[in-house]
Amino acid sequence: MELNYFGIIIGLVTFLVIGLFHPLVIKAEYYIGVKSWWLFLLLGIAASVASLLVSSLVLSIILGVVAFSSFWSIGEVFAQKKRVEKGWFPKNPKRK
Repeated sequence: MELNYFGIIIGLVTFLVIGLFHPLVIKAEYYIGVKSWWLFLLLGIAASVASLLVSSLVLSIILGVVAFSSFWSIGEVFAQKKRVEKGWFPKNPKRK
């Protein structure tokens, strides 16, 4: 019996990507503000295009996960702004 590790690898990488994007959204809103949404858009577009162009199925799937995590983060940046306004997260005193 041969084991297929693709599902475990993709699941682990998805878990790590989602875990990485959570603090990225927090830091982006803190240092840049909601204007950081376009960075997530550009990353999402780049990862989407790369996902279409790579020949490896596993890498294509991982790039797709990165792409749609980036797209999801656009909304999260605006939600993070509201969380900051509610006092749930600190506001950057150096940014207006």
